[in-house]
Amino acid sequence: MKFNKWTLGLAAVGVVSLATAARADEKMNMLQTALSNTTISGSVSASFNWAVSGGAIAFNDDGDPYPVSPAGVIPFQAGKQDGFNLDSVRLTIAKPEDESPWASGYDIDLMFGPDAVGYNPSALATGGEAGGGTSADFAIKQAYVTLRTPVGNGIDWKVGVFDTVIGYEVTDPGSNPNYTRSWGYDIEPTEHTGVLATYAVNSELSLSAGIANTLAAGINTRTYEYSYYYNFKPEFWHKTFMGSATFTAPSSWGALAGSSLYAGIVYGFNPGGDQYAGVGYHQGGNQVNYYAGATLNTPLTKLTLGAAFDYAQNFGGGGNWYFGYHSEDVLVGGLYATYKATDKLSFNGRGEYIYGEENEQSAIYGYNDTQTADGIELTGTVEYDLWANVMTRLELRWDHDFSHYSPLDPDDYSGNGYVYNKDSVGLYANVVYKF
Repeated sequence: MKFNKWTLGLAAVGVVSLATAARADEKMNMLQTALSNTTISGSVSASFNWAVSGGAIAFNDDGDPYPVSPAGVIPFQAGKQDGFNLDSVRLTIAKPEDESPWASGYDIDLMFGPDAVGYNPSALATGGEAGGGTSADFAIKQAYVTLRTPVGNGIDWKVGVFDTVIGYEVTDPGSNPNYTRSWGYDIEPTEHTGVLATYAVNSELSLSAGIANTLAAGINTRTYEYSYYYNFKPEFWHKTFMGSATFTAPSSWGALAGSSLYAGIVYGFNPGGDQYAGVGYHQGGNQVNYYAGATLNTPLTKLTLGAAFDYAQNFGGGGNWYFGYHSEDVLVGGLYATYKATDKLSFNGRGEYIYGEENEQSAIYGYNDTQTADGIELTGTVEYDLWANVMTRLELRWDHDFSHYSPLDPDDYSGNGYVYNKDSVGLYANVVYKF
C-alpha cells in the first residue's frame, strides 16, 4: 500500500503508525466507493400570487371564514393570496442502481417550507389526529431502497415511502408544465408506504404493481374505522393495492415516436375527510382511483399535447351520515399543450372539466338525496428561462363554477372545496432554481 509523504513523515516521528494509517485509508476507500455514484439535486421555488377577482374572504353560517379565490382552494395555494411566497425547498440524495443483476440503491427526497406542512406526516409525530403530526414545515416526501432481482429482464423493487403510481402532475412545482396544480392532482393519492415492483417487458412496455399501508398520505400510518359508538376501531387488514402500465411509442412510429400512454389504478381504504367519532360523520370506506393519461409528440416538433382522465369512486371513503350512508364520486378530465418556441421560451396551456356527484341515504330519516356539481378551469403559462438553471413563469388561471356548490364536495355549501364564485381569476408568478 502506498502512503503519501505527509503520512510517512508523521509515522517517522511516531505520531501515527503505518498500520493505523492503512486501516484509516481502507475505511476511506470504502466510503468513497459507497458514495461514488451518489447524486445530490433539488430545487427552490418562490412565487407571487394575486387574486384578480373573487379575492375576498367570506363567512359561512357558522361564522367560519373561507376563501372564495382560486388562490385559497387550489392545492398548495391556501394562505398565499395577494403576496409573495416561499413554496418549497427540495433536496434529493440518491444512488441509482447499476447494471448488475443484483443491483441496489436508494432515494431520499426531502421537502421543506409551506408546501410541506401536513403533506406527509409520520404516524409517530406529535400532534394531529390519531397521533399524526401535521404542522411541521418538513416532510420526507420519498425515502426508499431500490433492489433488483434477476428474473426475466429484471424486477426493480422500491421498499419504503414512494410517490403514487398515477397522475399527470407531481408535487414538485418545477416539474409540471403549469405552476398551479390541477384538479385531477387534487383527487389523487400522493404517496404510499409499502413495496412497489416494476418490470420492463421490453423497451416499449413497463408494468408496476404494489401494496401499501394506506391510500392517503402518512408515513407508517394505519387505517382506522369508527365503531358505532365513538371509538376507534383499528382495521389493520385494510391495505392499498396499486398497478400501472406504461407504453412508449417506438422509433418506427415516426412523428409519434417517444409518445407515451399510461394507465393505473389505486384501491384502498380511505378513513374519510370528516374524521370525528360520532353519529353524522364519515366512518370511511373503500376508495378507487382510476387514471389514464397520454403525452403525444406531434409532426410539429415544437408542439407536445397531453391528456389526463381521473375518476375517484367513493372519494373520501364515504361512511355514516345520520345512520345512513354517504358516498361521492368525482371525475376530472384535462387537456394539456406545450409549444416550445425557442430554447428559452415556451407556452403551456391546460383546460379541465370537473364533475362531482354525492349521494346521501338514510333509512331512519327516510330520504335518498343526490346532488351534482361541475366546473371548469383554464390555465395559461408563459415560461422564459433567462438565467442558467432557473425557471421563470407567469401564469393566468380562470375557474368557473357552474353549480354554486363544490364539485369536490357538492354538499359543501360554503364552497371550501372549490371556487365559490361563479368566476374567479388568479395571476401567478413563479421562480424555480434547480440544482
